[in-house]
Amino acid sequence: MIALVDCNNFYVSCERVFQPRLEGQPVGVLSNNDGCVVARSQEIKDLGVAMGMPAHKIEPHVRKQCTLLSSNYALYGDMSRRVTDVLGQHTPHVEVYSIDESFLSFEGFAPESLIGRCQAMRTQVRRDTGIPVSVGLSTSKTLAKLANHRAKKEPHFGGVAIMDPGSDDTRAYLEQLPVSEVWGVAHRSAVRLHTLGIETAWQLREASPKHLRKHFSVVMERIVYELRGVNCIELDDMTEPKKQIMVSRSFGRLTQNKTDLQEAVRVHAARAGEKLRKQSGLAQAIMVFVRTNRFRSDLPSYSKSVVVPLPGATCDSRALIRAAGAGLEQIFKQGIWYQKCGIMLMDLCNHENEQLGLLGEAENDETRQRNERLMATLDQLNREHGKGTVRLGMHRKVNAWELRCEHRTPRYTTRWDELKEVSL
Repeated sequence: MIALVDCNNFYVSCERVFQPRLEGQPVGVLSNNDGCVVARSQEIKDLGVAMGMPAHKIEPHVRKQCTLLSSNYALYGDMSRRVTDVLGQHTPHVEVYSIDESFLSFEGFAPESLIGRCQAMRTQVRRDTGIPVSVGLSTSKTLAKLANHRAKKEPHFGGVAIMDPGSDDTRAYLEQLPVSEVWGVAHRSAVRLHTLGIETAWQLREASPKHLRKHFSVVMERIVYELRGVNCIELDDMTEPKKQIMVSRSFGRLTQNKTDLQEAVRVHAARAGEKLRKQSGLAQAIMVFVRTNRFRSDLPSYSKSVVVPLPGATCDSRALIRAAGAGLEQIFKQGIWYQKCGIMLMDLCNHENEQLGLLGEAENDETRQRNERLMATLDQLNREHGKGTVRLGMHRKVNAWELRCEHRTPRYTTRWDELKEVSL
């Protein structure tokens, strides 16, 4: 049996853990630079605030009733880790699907005990972390995800719902569920399915898998089997290494200053190197790009990118930063107001598939091991003492590329200087 555990309104719930006064209040969390609403409490949904709505477009009379907060990703990431730690106490098979969702395998557990186990797990997560979660159970990931949706929306389930693939209840639910609501069915696929007479999840379940594979792909074939309760994807498949790694960010304000872009590219390249080492990968090329605000018709438009081959496959942040800096030199243009820049690591491989570039020289084992130890030490210090504790290069306190986060709450769990204070 497979369970999908989903944290309810996760970003908002994280904020409410440390600010109980927000319970029952309309709360929204904003995207980078305080632009759009990316997370909503049920109360703010009821006021008509849509997902992705720009903050400045919220009606004044609605805005007065709401609390809008800047994204606090350091807090959300740490709270996600804490939730996952609790889940791991109930089953050894936990696969993180996203920051607020995890798939759990309960293979070998007595089926009749699962509802009780999941209720106990849900209670412990709320007790130990303050985060409310919903749990969906079934024999496939797709049905588990649908069961989770029901656990969240239908109060009589008490936060834990199970969907037996062969039950009349499951059939009745799938018969009224639009095919576009099935996990993995994109809008264009739903339109094409409608032309084949498939409009509900039940009709998709009863369709010929081989026939749909001819019209779509093997993914659609697997979705059919998943709706029948057959688990077609191994949990380990969820953690395949990325084939590309991108780090980019819009600036807090427009800038013409080359130093601003150099600092931003350096920070992005260092962050990408950290991600690359986490998946034990190597990069063989790096793309650097810059762009202006396409909505500012009163300013010159400019968008440019360049790919810089690396002399040898590497995960050393110092080499990535050098290459990214060289790429920026090629595409930077004076007199332009820049709004965003970023980098992408390309042609990723592992150590077994590493190939030496034409311009590269093979490192001796001693040099490579020393460099790897250096990067491992850097990652460990930042992991244990907080992001950005050790940096490659300094940057100014006042710059254009830092995010606007005027309404960010303290990073209570990851910064010593932002610990919660209690007055007695």
